[in-house]
Amino acid sequence: MTDAETLADLRTAADYQFGAGAGAALFPPDDPLTVRRSSGGRPRQVIDGDVDDTPGSSEGDRLVSYGTDGRFTLGLAGGRRVHEAFAAPRHRVVVGEESEPFVREGRNAFAKFVTAADDGIRPGDEVLVVDGSDEIFGVGRAELSGAEAEALGSGVAVKTRDGNPADDD
Repeated sequence: MTDAETLADLRTAADYQFGAGAGAALFPPDDPLTVRRSSGGRPRQVIDGDVDDTPGSSEGDRLVSYGTDGRFTLGLAGGRRVHEAFAAPRHRVVVGEESEPFVREGRNAFAKFVTAADDGIRPGDEVLVVDGSDEIFGVGRAELSGAEAEALGSGVAVKTRDGNPADDD
């Protein structure tokens, strides 16, 4: 199977997981993308741009990893693409400013700092962690439903996988 055929299949899977339009947003046909495969040939990661896979070469930005369960885990670059493709509140957990520096470092987002969340979020879903102005801080896996994340006063709401470091300028 060629990379083009693989990306067509991955677009279908992304549309299923995130909603119509996610596949085209994550894997645009005109963007150079690199598909990294397991030793058995199964796609494992999709990287933004053409990447030289020789040891020591520079890395592109990881859009997604494709799990053996058929679900994607978002990288920060993939989260940005989902963020652009879907209007708020879709796929978003909104946290207060006191949580921002921690999530940017890749630490978990706790329910007591959640101010809003997409009601369609279920535990295990890939989500975007944003602030009240919809700036993306990180991506991760929801541990609570959207309603639970808003209502509960304790516990981990999102296990953050990738944080978006703040500019030091």
